[in-house]
Amino acid sequence: MTEKLKSADRLRELIGDLKKEGRRIVFTNGCFDILHVGHIRYLRQAAELGDVLVVGLNSDRSVRTLKGESRPYVPEAERAEMLAALEMVDLIAIFDEETPRNLIAELKPDLLVKGGDWDPSRIVGSDTVIAGGGEVVAVDEVPGRSTTSLVNKIIASRRKEVEI
Repeated sequence: MTEKLKSADRLRELIGDLKKEGRRIVFTNGCFDILHVGHIRYLRQAAELGDVLVVGLNSDRSVRTLKGESRPYVPEAERAEMLAALEMVDLIAIFDEETPRNLIAELKPDLLVKGGDWDPSRIVGSDTVIAGGGEVVAVDEVPGRSTTSLVNKIIASRRKEVEI
């Protein structure tokens, strides 16, 4: 698959070694179901905040639980491969829970990043990161760029084609 994809146990070991070297570990997470420019800009901003960007990727089961039975559109192995192809992404771990809370607690990143207008105190795992001396940051979203808006646009376009 990809060298960047690691088990949570292996990732914990790697992050421990990287922290000993003084590297700042940034963690973010998401479904990344259909990769788009909003994701790219968000991941780039997150990567610029530290030395190593770790992405927690929702498993297929987790995405179905969060988004419904029709999702994900792209299987987790392919989503991981696409994320791994991005130079700003250093490491990836797939998690099966609805939130990355357990993964964050296990990895203990220096910085937790989420996109959008989240209140940092409401970001899942913020309590753990802050208790460990880390920071929580919400970076800007790209307006109108989301998987849902992209899919809705495709569906609307298809409906127009069918009507003609």
